[in-house]
Amino acid sequence: MTRLAWMAGASVISWLLVTMVSREPVNPEVLYGMLGPLAASLVTWGLVERVHAVAPQQVMGALMAGFAGKLLFFGVYVVVMLRVLGLRPVPFIVSFTAYFIGLYVLQALFLRRLR
Repeated sequence: MTRLAWMAGASVISWLLVTMVSREPVNPEVLYGMLGPLAASLVTWGLVERVHAVAPQQVMGALMAGFAGKLLFFGVYVVVMLRVLGLRPVPFIVSFTAYFIGLYVLQALFLRRLR
């Protein structure tokens, strides 16, 4: 199973589990809180794998170049989710933060094994 599939699979399974065990209705907030970080992580990791295959010494540079783009993306994403779609802030932000941290920890572990 590829690393992209691991990230997507873990995210979807955790979203389903949270949805099933939650006493309060948490969707669509938890779903949208997952989708933004997941999309950014999948794009980032796809880029890392491509750069590493061609020029492994440039992986860190590629990660740093993508940082500004992700800052802009996440800022716009959160504003759209809260202001345009009108999602409830607490479940969305909790979900967004948990997936953001979890997916980037997973990427850090993948980077350690990248050879």
